[in-house]
Amino acid sequence: MPTRMLIVFNPAAGARRRRRLFAALDLMRGVGLRPEVAQTERRGHAVDLARDAAMAGIPIVVAAGGDGTIAEVAAGLAGSDSALGVLPLGTANVLALELGIPRAPAQAAAVLAMGRTALLHPGVARDADGRDLLFVQMLGAGFDAAVVHNLSSPLKRVVGKGAYVWQTLREMPRYGFAPIRVVIDGRAEDVASVIVTKGRLYAGRFLLAPGADPLLPGFHVALFRDAGALAAMRYGAALPLGLLARLKGVEIRRAASVQLDGAGIPAQADGDAAGCLPVRLGPAPRPMRIVVP
Repeated sequence: MPTRMLIVFNPAAGARRRRRLFAALDLMRGVGLRPEVAQTERRGHAVDLARDAAMAGIPIVVAAGGDGTIAEVAAGLAGSDSALGVLPLGTANVLALELGIPRAPAQAAAVLAMGRTALLHPGVARDADGRDLLFVQMLGAGFDAAVVHNLSSPLKRVVGKGAYVWQTLREMPRYGFAPIRVVIDGRAEDVASVIVTKGRLYAGRFLLAPGADPLLPGFHVALFRDAGALAAMRYGAALPLGLLARLKGVEIRRAASVQLDGAGIPAQADGDAAGCLPVRLGPAPRPMRIVVP
């Protein structure tokens, strides 16, 4: 009997991504899968759709989109026996790149048909009101989060990664670079910006934390000590060259738990705006299965 599978898709993603989804669906049916599609209607809807699918016993729930959609589907599946699948249709597709999940619809469908899984170890961020947010790739606070908070969604749909470059240039002269108090496993210091990551990559294929692995417990914390537009330009220039972790003023540390304090400083999780500090970060209560090549 064909394997039942739910595909969670954002219909606002655009016609090109819809065509790629339909191509993947045809290929899935051709290799013995039984995909059903559920379309999201609002931010956070993917969490509810995935949770309902897990409660219904659907063995694989696929996030068809970018890292934000993946994080929402993962949050809905947390604590269940359903596996997370990925069709990388987003702008950066960082988690897919981390795990070697192909972008081409035919190859991505073949990965889902094979059904091989590994354990993913998400993180959880708890805000000052006690609300938890699951993330699968990273949580950033400071300058990069300000870029995400102020990014135009229509511009992102039209020009993709170029929208981030444009918004970064706009933020440089106006962001205040207020200090962030970072507490890593009990050790505190102040920095200008911070990225707590589960994986090696950032904003696509750019190397951030060479020793990180989303299939392992714990975090890697990138500390950016230098503030100001010139420092942000230096960090931005080093990122595509794979030299960010080697720069003076940048340090990568391993951590089991992290606390970030700084009232009003923006945060982003898996490329989506995630409120403001303070937050406490730790491991999800249990790992989850994800379909991998």
